[in-house]
Amino acid sequence: MRKPAVTSIPIATLMAERWSPRAYDESATVSPEQVRALLEAARWAPSFGNTQPARYLVGVRGTPAFDAILATLNSGNQAWASRASLLLIGVMVTTNEKGAVPYAEYGLGLASENLVLQAVELGLIAHQMAGFSAPDVSASFSLPADAVPRVAIAVGSPGHPDVLEEDWRIEREKADRVRIPLEEFAFTGKWGNPAL
Repeated sequence: MRKPAVTSIPIATLMAERWSPRAYDESATVSPEQVRALLEAARWAPSFGNTQPARYLVGVRGTPAFDAILATLNSGNQAWASRASLLLIGVMVTTNEKGAVPYAEYGLGLASENLVLQAVELGLIAHQMAGFSAPDVSASFSLPADAVPRVAIAVGSPGHPDVLEEDWRIEREKADRVRIPLEEFAFTGKWGNPAL
């Protein structure tokens, strides 16, 4: 199911095609090469001073790591993410040999966006989630204190919206994508003065 962004001027196809569906094909798989491509895309994201604070916990469906990540998701996310082919947890490393890593969260965000756009390039879908238990992730995967879980990501192949249990989720899956207008997004001179 495609839902390309409606933009005022054409943008890169990868960005226009990226959205966050919840309907996954539970019979689909991701290949080791696809997983490697996702992680390579994330690895080459920019970061402050090349500190590279992003790390990922990787769980392919059918493995203990997938089950462990799934168990940390809230029940609403578990209901649909269980059909994904791959679950990841994005972790930010907050210290290195020089001390505190500046902008670690921003670096993880950039890496995760690279990962999600690579999924689009591969014909996959990805959905980023905040609804998970970071303490449970830390405990399940024995994370050190300076490794902070920040985002869960489901990746897989698109499924039909009717696989979703709740009617509201089906409606959200089918609804048009919406963003605030550019006039409310970019300003010049002073706050609230549209740049375009």
